[in-house]
Amino acid sequence: MAQMDLRQHVLSAGRAVLDMMEREWQPLSAGELELRLDQVVEDILESDLVGKVETQPSSDVYVQLLQSKPSPGPQAFPTAAALTGPTEEGATASEADSEAVRCISELLQSSKSMARLAGRARLSLSHTVLLSLSLLSERVSYRSVSRRFQLEKGNIHRIFFSFCERISNLKEEQIRWPVGEEAAEALFPFSSLVVKKEQDEGRCFPQVLGVLGHTQIPIRLPVGKHALESVGPAEKRKKKKAHPDCWLNLELVCSCRGQFLHCRVSKGSDVDRGRRLRDRLKQNPELMPPGSCLVARAGYPLTAQILTPYTQSNGPDQELFNQTLEEHCQILDQAVSSLKVRFKRLTYLDIGNYDRARTVVYTACVLHNVFMQMGQELHGESETESTVTVQEEEQEEEEEGVQRRDVVADLLLTNGNSGRT
Repeated sequence: MAQMDLRQHVLSAGRAVLDMMEREWQPLSAGELELRLDQVVEDILESDLVGKVETQPSSDVYVQLLQSKPSPGPQAFPTAAALTGPTEEGATASEADSEAVRCISELLQSSKSMARLAGRARLSLSHTVLLSLSLLSERVSYRSVSRRFQLEKGNIHRIFFSFCERISNLKEEQIRWPVGEEAAEALFPFSSLVVKKEQDEGRCFPQVLGVLGHTQIPIRLPVGKHALESVGPAEKRKKKKAHPDCWLNLELVCSCRGQFLHCRVSKGSDVDRGRRLRDRLKQNPELMPPGSCLVARAGYPLTAQILTPYTQSNGPDQELFNQTLEEHCQILDQAVSSLKVRFKRLTYLDIGNYDRARTVVYTACVLHNVFMQMGQELHGESETESTVTVQEEEQEEEEEGVQRRDVVADLLLTNGNSGRT
């Protein structure tokens, strides 16, 4: 038994050493070797040229040397035009590309999460960003990107996931819950109706801090799980009968501009549905400015901080409340649509490892906010979250939340009627 334990420890140590060596040294392909040899030759020629010009600064000699110097052919690196979205008038797509790459490169350089990006292929940081954005924004294989960048497929894989780890580590910095002045600036009206504040009764419209909702990201079923009976399109893999681990739940809170204030990625079998966020808001009441709330669709807990619709509307006041709430929820639908239009790999993540799939999703959410801050927005067909399975579950309702919802519904109807008279 002791010998077996010793053998297992030796094997484990050996694997660790091999993994470390693989991260720090990777064989070059013929294409990579050729590129590097070309670069070395160019460096030698350039050094020789500078030396001759310094010793014989004749213009004729200089022109002759320049004409004899081989000019490198253009490198066919992909652009990030599909990511940046519409540009301002007068700006070219290449300018938008370079701005996006510059911004993300600066984020990586300022990050202290890792010493350097993995991958032995010494790509420049800008080309590393372009490579990773290409994999996120397009439904392309590693083999296809490998041919584009003339790098080993294994290197592409390593570079991409190293990039995702670095970007996802910026989640706390780029996806922040607003507090103080930021929270005050993020608030937007619950309704455009004229409000008659009745301070004596404490009756007034709340202001909305954000919209709470979720979407599902299909992923490859991990090894050992039951295979799907259907092999149809990715959209059909999210059916109720599918194995819960064949997708990720992405819970989001977005601002009125569609910027993410909160995100949480969990397995498909996780049925939290905002309960952790509810508890967090209760334990930290300072996170919600006075008189503010979040809005969400049915299935989320109804509290004083989170307002959800009436599941069975009775009367015009409840119908008007539900209609107003749905208008706000469409903000989240548009934000989710923009996320998936910009990062098409999220339509189906061919990754059987939960942690890596989760990292890729967080990376997309962080970059979504980065592009929003740059003013580069994308608009696609809004995706409405499915509420079929949600409505079958009993919705949690706290008494304080029920009372606040009734007050707001009554105010909506009162102000709506007074506005028409």
